[in-house]
Amino acid sequence: MSAQEQGTTFVAVMLFGWPFLLIVLYLFLPPLRATIAAFIVAWLFLPIAEYRFQGLPEYNKMTATCLGAFAGTILFDINRIVRFRPKWVDSAAIVLCLCPIASSLSNGLGLYDGLSESLLLIIRWGLPYFIGRIYFSDLRGLRELAIGIFIGGLIYVPLCWYELRFSPQLHRMFYGYHQQGFAATIRFGGYRPTVFLQHGLMVGMWMVTAALAGLALWRSGNLTRMFGVPMGFYVGAILVTAVLCKSTGAVLLLGMGLVALALIQYMHTSWPVRGLAALYLAYVAVRVSGLWHAGQLVTLARALFGEDRAFSLSVRILNENILVARALQHAFFGWGGWGRSRIFNEVGQDITITDSQWVIRFGQNGLVGLVAMALIILVPCLLLERKIKPRLWTHPMAAPAAAFAVILCLWMIDNTVNDMFNPIYVLAAGGLAGLPRIVEVPAPGRVAAPEVMPRVTKDDRRRERKMFGPPPSG
Repeated sequence: MSAQEQGTTFVAVMLFGWPFLLIVLYLFLPPLRATIAAFIVAWLFLPIAEYRFQGLPEYNKMTATCLGAFAGTILFDINRIVRFRPKWVDSAAIVLCLCPIASSLSNGLGLYDGLSESLLLIIRWGLPYFIGRIYFSDLRGLRELAIGIFIGGLIYVPLCWYELRFSPQLHRMFYGYHQQGFAATIRFGGYRPTVFLQHGLMVGMWMVTAALAGLALWRSGNLTRMFGVPMGFYVGAILVTAVLCKSTGAVLLLGMGLVALALIQYMHTSWPVRGLAALYLAYVAVRVSGLWHAGQLVTLARALFGEDRAFSLSVRILNENILVARALQHAFFGWGGWGRSRIFNEVGQDITITDSQWVIRFGQNGLVGLVAMALIILVPCLLLERKIKPRLWTHPMAAPAAAFAVILCLWMIDNTVNDMFNPIYVLAAGGLAGLPRIVEVPAPGRVAAPEVMPRVTKDDRRRERKMFGPPPSG
């Protein structure tokens, strides 16, 4: 058997065996932590591969994780599902998941095709959102998710440094092949790490997310030490690594995130979240309307980052303009599947490049799908100030929720130029959507009311003290 065949066999074993391994994980870990481990470990370490079966969504590491986590919840934590009660804020997720049926029927593609596309969005968006709703709709759950993301980023630090020095090789070493063209990993006279993700841009965004989550945990006094080492050391290592990932967009988003968290920290205001959400909505609105063709962005990129970055941006914007014009022909429900939203030449060759998540959704599912996707992520962020007063956002228990509001808005801004889907962001959005209104966040060390966060047992406190050190005082 060749090395490539061995790698392919190992990939199949990992992906198809993962749901069964998750069921074992739920058997030995508390369901909340099993869910966090399931998504983060899968996202960071499972292979980049996809299996297609007729009439079914493509099977990849996130399909395996969503199905495995849902099965584990049914088997070992069914009460969470039984206790679930939908809210009006969940309607956007329902609309997005069912929108492909309307898109298919309006284009004469039939009900079967619409159901198939709808099933894909249910697994891709619906299940992570629902799992987020039932596991992370309280302050403690969001705190644990933030800690999990931070630890995931910390684990990626040495792997990124390895690939910065020796070039992206880890996926090939473990799974037998590179997950993308090697030329895309060369940047600024060196290498851009990809580790086990689809693209170096995904790594950059993940490290930015981990850095902001860790910074919020540290600066709020939530975590001051981890494994006996001051948190500042870990946060600094992730921040440096995020910059060295050589993703211009991710570095810009990191700067925006740092400013937003600083304003929240010192001014106790929700305006940074509002501003970031408005930036995404304004960009998409003027691009969809055709009022702005974004040529000024290319000029700005040329002045700030040089000709290479300006050329890359100009290619994306040019294709967006073409695809928007195509999408506006079926503006309400879009063109449906089968690449019908793309542009083909006279010989049937696809001549467009789709890099932006928003334009892909607009082309496939029209304004209905595009608006629903934006509402799933942004509405929970904007509603946070009604659930927790901004003056409490720096409290150790509330800081992770505020950090997620900033991170989710940054992810949506990233999706104006990239299509870097990550279900962990959808988990966090589901958690924020389900948060109850909290009038007062309990002081550290004080027992919280049941409606604020779950009861913390002595075993929980012992484990946290051993791993993260003593809780903050005052």
